[in-house]
Amino acid sequence: MPKEMTWHQAIQMVLAEADAPMYYGDIAERIVADGLRQKLGATPAATVVAQIAASIKHDGDKSPYVRVSKGTYALKGGVGVAIPADVPVEKHDEEAAAEAEEQYAIVTAFGMFWRRESVDWARSPKLLGKQQSGATAVDFNGQRGIYLLYDRREVIYVGRTTDRALGNRLYEHTIDRLSARWDRFSWFGLLPVSASGALGEMPSSFDAAKLAPALEAILVEALEPRQNRKRGDDLAAVEYVQLEDPEVKKKRVKDAIDGL
Repeated sequence: MPKEMTWHQAIQMVLAEADAPMYYGDIAERIVADGLRQKLGATPAATVVAQIAASIKHDGDKSPYVRVSKGTYALKGGVGVAIPADVPVEKHDEEAAAEAEEQYAIVTAFGMFWRRESVDWARSPKLLGKQQSGATAVDFNGQRGIYLLYDRREVIYVGRTTDRALGNRLYEHTIDRLSARWDRFSWFGLLPVSASGALGEMPSSFDAAKLAPALEAILVEALEPRQNRKRGDDLAAVEYVQLEDPEVKKKRVKDAIDGL
């Protein structure tokens, strides 16, 4: 069995084959699509940017990467693809560059239009999601943050939960006055997600300069205004797609058998 590529080898191969600088989330997706790594962890996009940022910060001029703009990278001239002449390269401050792509700023993870029927509802339900194909599943039951309930595509309720688990709060809405009125939900989490899929601690404070972009991004994602031509920038790399709880499938099979 051939030895698996390191993250740096996979990143550099993707950038070397690219014809333009790439956003780090796209680099992660290409690594997955090309099968360059099998072990991805729960946060492949965050791992990619962490590897690049660490190289730029610690290796300085010897780093093979150059930061073109926020979240967008290329290989330095002479090492893979050259940067197009019309793309301005930032004179980066290594510390600032690492901070700009940090995954622990305000909203760290989110899920859009998750299906109520895909969750086995109990007081502590599993809210399963993954960042992209091949990534490790994460249980967001213990997440904290903001959530929205939908009746089809219409927002019918907006709530927050900072002292209790997100899963517990959503469960309560399956038995309260809203129980028959919603079929989907979205959530925006404040707890960071580690590469192993564990949820971290709530930050003790937030940078005021990052609050406005985070609030804007949440509103754009949640409301999808017609005149906004792009999604919330600060959330682009941290969306998790829903996975059905295996218990739901078991119950569906059991019900089908009982029906026969």
